[in-house]
Amino acid sequence: MKAAILILSDPKSGSDEALGRVFNALAAAYDFKQHGDEVTILFHGAGTRWIAEVANPEHPVYDLFEQVKEVVAGVSCGCADVFGATEEVEKSGFDLIKDNPIPGTSGLPSLQSLVAGGYTVLTF
Repeated sequence: MKAAILILSDPKSGSDEALGRVFNALAAAYDFKQHGDEVTILFHGAGTRWIAEVANPEHPVYDLFEQVKEVVAGVSCGCADVFGATEEVEKSGFDLIKDNPIPGTSGLPSLQSLVAGGYTVLTF
């Protein structure tokens, strides 16, 4: 089984719903990983802002993120640009993914490639 988990929720919303979505995304990745399945995480859209948040040891999802961060494929480059997260992503060491060259952007991850590669895409 192969799963690609897209994190789209916006931490700047400050809502319980956004926190719940990132928590459940990371929990799903942990579940797949624990069962020996192939899993990858992509931060996309406003979700690119989570990189700065989840790296903070004081954040409620920090410990869970530490358990799954090795399966993070990266962060949408174009989305990080739009949502002001590029600098934090660069500091984090995660890759800025741009294999889908959308006109007018610096590129986004290719969801088509994931689906063609047999991944089920889950969005949070």
